Amino acid sequence: MFDKLAAVEARYEALGELLSQPDVVTNPALLQRYGQEQSDLEALVEAYRRYRAAQESVASYEQTLSEPGLEAEYVDLAKEELEAGRLKLARLTEELKLLLLPRDPNDEKNVIVEIRAGAGGDEAGIFAADLFRMYSRYAERHRWSSEIMSANEGGIGSFREIIFRLNGRNAYSRLKFESGVHRVQRIPTTEASGRIHTSTATVAVLPEAEEVDVQIAPEDLRVDVYRSTGHGGQSVNTTDSAVRITHLPTGLVVTCQDEKSQLKNKNKAMTVLRSRLLSQETQRRQQQEDAARRSQVGSGDRSEKIRTYNFPQDRLTDHRINMTLHRLPDVLDGNLDALIDALNANDQAERLQAEVAPEARLALAG
Repeated sequence: MFDKLAAVEARYEALGELLSQPDVVTNPALLQRYGQEQSDLEALVEAYRRYRAAQESVASYEQTLSEPGLEAEYVDLAKEELEAGRLKLARLTEELKLLLLPRDPNDEKNVIVEIRAGAGGDEAGIFAADLFRMYSRYAERHRWSSEIMSANEGGIGSFREIIFRLNGRNAYSRLKFESGVHRVQRIPTTEASGRIHTSTATVAVLPEAEEVDVQIAPEDLRVDVYRSTGHGGQSVNTTDSAVRITHLPTGLVVTCQDEKSQLKNKNKAMTVLRSRLLSQETQRRQQQEDAARRSQVGSGDRSEKIRTYNFPQDRLTDHRINMTLHRLPDVLDGNLDALIDALNANDQAERLQAEVAPEARLALAG
């Protein structure tokens, strides 16, 4: 680990020198590239330097305590400082391990979120709308912008499907663990006997893909245009503005009809298609590397779930990390950070364990 850290620090210092070179200063592309690389390394280098300073402090107190004839009061003080220094070293070691974990290249991307009603009829559609509002409020709290890409409304205040984009710093890193089946348990407003119903909605969080991330050959696409249906203004429903794009090699189909402009609908549909293809490719690579992960969403069956929202008990439970919160209205109003932080911490712990396990096996073998 420390050889790697020394190499990172050397690269960080070399970048500082490069950024002062005249040929770099006058080249905006190089200046941005080197500046971004240095910025990405800064937190790791600063933590490594703090570690080295703490290490030197510990060595100094160890040296002091080894000297003969030290007065008792100084021995006690040195022991206290030595213990504090060792605790600091342990904390910094864990911090460095986390900072050295490979970063998900998609973490800083914007996201495409797809929410679909699952089992439960009309109540599932209402729950899908609740989830849409929850993520919209979360985006507002983080000052992200949002844009609906496509919506298929059910009854009043419900969605059979809604696809929207969230643009903001580290959007994917914050929301990527929201993918899966969300289950709700509550008494529907239409339930006369007061029985609790269980319904589901599926959520897929896709990193937004740029054209440079996914290359799509024109001949691999079939584009159909047709007259919009369902909710919308008069011009939306009376012109051939709706667009359906089929990606022939994979069979993926994306439709968009929310805009009056056929071109705008096509652009939105292409954005969603690129993001789905990027997600598909990311999953394929991870499977090849034996880092198998679950499919982003299941069938929407009630038995498949990552999280349960229980209204009668004012309880939200994330089943992946066995975390329960008793402030359901607050969470549904977009206060998700405690849950998201816990999911990220769990992911880091699992990845650290995966990094340590091979080394432990080698040690045992030796």
